[in-house]
Amino acid sequence: MVGRALVFTKAFFLFFCGMIDKQIDTLIFDFGGVLINIDYQRTIDAFKDFGMLDFEERYSQAEQSTLFNDFETGKISTQRFVNELLQNLPSGISANRVVKAWNAMILDVPLAAVELLKSLQGSFRLFLLSNTNEIHIPKAMAEWSKVSQDSFESQFERVYYSHQIGMRKPNREVFEFVCSENTIDPSKALFLDDSIQHVLGARAAGLHAIHLTSEVPLASVFS
Repeated sequence: MVGRALVFTKAFFLFFCGMIDKQIDTLIFDFGGVLINIDYQRTIDAFKDFGMLDFEERYSQAEQSTLFNDFETGKISTQRFVNELLQNLPSGISANRVVKAWNAMILDVPLAAVELLKSLQGSFRLFLLSNTNEIHIPKAMAEWSKVSQDSFESQFERVYYSHQIGMRKPNREVFEFVCSENTIDPSKALFLDDSIQHVLGARAAGLHAIHLTSEVPLASVFS
């Protein structure tokens, strides 16, 4: 099954995207939910177990409150982020437990994703653009190292994390920034993400974009 999913033909790829007459030379990947499995509900449930019953209203795949936006754009430190959460939790909850709960959403890296990236190298320019933060990256890299001896960042020409560049999806400016910094023609770039608002943001910036879902998984794009 994995082998079949990794059979790559550019003709089918362009047909799938509805862009037979256009030349795609750049792929920009999201990370969570695309190259690594995530489950937001696990983190939501962990904080509810702590007693923060409105956590889901503050944080979800579709929308985040100011605290989470600030953390994922590097405006506040990890310490401040954790302390802010602790202030809304019952006494006795440690900072380490908060970090563990925050990381609960991060699952495994599918081997198929690792193999897919390798199969695409040389055919396309590859980039990563992820809304993330200082806490998630070490956990995600630990999961990556379980299935690959190569470093994660070596799979791409450039890797962009929101907390490092001070911008996050779906804002149009972040897509324009990545394209400008790397001399990418948006009309020749394809963005792949599992959040529809990010896909719409990419399209607003002139990129082609595919919304990955259970009905349209990553492997199907490159089958």
